[in-house]
Amino acid sequence: MRMVNFRASYNTGRLVIVLAVVLLVGFLLVPTHLQQIFQQVGSPVGWVMSWPLRAMDGVKDGLINVWNGYVALRGVEAENRELRKEIEYLKGQNNQLREAAAATARLAALLEFKQQANIPTIAAQVIGRDTGNWYRAIILNKGEADGLRPDMGVITPAGVVGRIVKTTAATAVVLLVTDPNNAIAGVVQRTRDEGIVEGTASGLARLKYIPMLSDARPGDQVVTSGLVGEFPKGLAIGTITKIHKEDGGLFLSAELTPVVDGEHVEEVLVIQSLPGSGEGKRQGTFKEKPTS
Repeated sequence: MRMVNFRASYNTGRLVIVLAVVLLVGFLLVPTHLQQIFQQVGSPVGWVMSWPLRAMDGVKDGLINVWNGYVALRGVEAENRELRKEIEYLKGQNNQLREAAAATARLAALLEFKQQANIPTIAAQVIGRDTGNWYRAIILNKGEADGLRPDMGVITPAGVVGRIVKTTAATAVVLLVTDPNNAIAGVVQRTRDEGIVEGTASGLARLKYIPMLSDARPGDQVVTSGLVGEFPKGLAIGTITKIHKEDGGLFLSAELTPVVDGEHVEEVLVIQSLPGSGEGKRQGTFKEKPTS
C-alpha cells in the first residue's frame, strides 16, 4: 500500500512539474498583449506567473541588445578596415608628394647654380653607387652620347663631387673626392697654400703637400685652385679638421671633411669645358654668387 501511495505521489509530482513547464512555455509564447493581461492579474497566481515573464523579457531585451551591438561592431570593424586602407593610401601619396617636392627644390637649386655659373655644364642624375672597399664612385644616367668623357669634373651647388673616370654610351662612372685614387688641385682659401686633395681609407679626404710654414688651421676652407685639372678656381672641396706633419717632415697635410656627401647626392652637374681654354687645358674661374 505504501508503495502504491509513493508511486501515486511521484506521478502527481511529475504531472505538476510538466503542467508548470507547459504553462510557463505557453505564457512565453503567447502574444505580448496577452502576457501583459496576465501580468495585471491581482491574484497570487497572476503575480507568480508575471515574475518569469518579466525575467524572460529582460533576458530577451538583453539578447536583442547584444545582437544589435554585435551587428554594429561588425559594421564598425568593416568601416575601420576601409579607413585603414585609405590612410595607408594617403600616406603613400603624401610620401610621393614629399619626394616630388624635394626633387623639385633640388632641381631648382641646380638650375639656379647652372645659370649663375660661367661654365657650360650638363645636368645628370645618379642611378647607381659603388661605395665598397675598392672604390667610392657613383654612376650617372648620361654618357658619351650626351657629350661626357673621362676627366670631366662633377659638381653640385655645394661644391666638388668628383671626376669622371669611365664612360659608356649612356652612363658615366664618377670617382668621388673621398676615393684614395682621386687627386684634385686645391688651395687653402684663407692662406692661399696649395696642395693636392686625395681621398682616404676612412671615407674622408686630405690636402697633401702643404708648406711647413703654412698658417693653415682647423676650420679653414679648401677650394679648387684652377691651376690644373678639370675644375675652375674657387669651388668648395672641404673644411680642414686637423693638421699634422707628413712622413719625412717636409710638408704638412690636412684632414678634410668634404662639403658634398657623395654617397647621398642625387643630381649633379658635369663640367663640359672651361671658358678660354682648349681641349688640352681645362682652366677657368668659378663665378661666385653675389651677396646682398
